Order: sequence, then structure tokens, then C-alpha cells
Amino acid sequence: MRIGAQDTIRVVENTPKVHNLIVCTLCSCYPWGILGLPPVWYKSGPYRSRAVSDPRSVLAEFGTVLDDDVEIRVWDTNSEMWYLVLPERPAGTEGWTEEQLMELVTVNSMVGVQNAKNPSELGG
Repeated sequence: MRIGAQDTIRVVENTPKVHNLIVCTLCSCYPWGILGLPPVWYKSGPYRSRAVSDPRSVLAEFGTVLDDDVEIRVWDTNSEMWYLVLPERPAGTEGWTEEQLMELVTVNSMVGVQNAKNPSELGG
């Protein structure tokens, strides 16, 4: 997806065997216009370095524990190429509308530090 003269967004999909994690190792490039203000942790040096060197531990700190056979792909975003994660569809959401599914997607799931919410996490 082309946003402006130099900005491109690539969406990477989480699957049962691949989990994607987004980071900007140089600064804190982030698609503000789509996701809003970046979380403070996203811009922090420790997140930016550890997401590359030890992504499983970073994910675990966010409560995302993956089986050992799940490949983690770390995507280094920059000012010309932004990445977003398409979270894996939660079990029990077959037949849900796009609007219902959107309630399960968070900023954290779109940068890959967490999965989409489970339906049981919705209030009401």
C-alpha cells in the first residue's frame, strides 16, 4: 500500500507457524496516521535492540508465549517502508463480521507484541 511519495506499508500475516514482530532499530518509525501515537515502549532503546536480539523474551514480557516450533520474523521498519501485522484469527470467530473482528485487533497485535484478543476478552 502506498501512502505518500515515499511511504509504503507492507502487511505481514501471523499464522500458526509464523509470528511477525515489528521494530525500528534506527529510531522509532511508526505509522502514526494509521495506529495513532506510538506506545512509549516502542520508541525505547531496550525494545528496539532486544526485539532483534531476543524476540522470544520480548514477546514473553507482553504475555505472548509461542511454541518453540513457531518461527519469529522480525521486520525492521523505516521512514520509507512501514510494516503492520495481520494478526492470526482467534479460534471461535468463524462467521464473524469485519466489524466484530476489528474489536479483537489492538495496536499491540498490529506490531506483533501480542496476539489479537480472544472473543472471551470482550466485555459485555
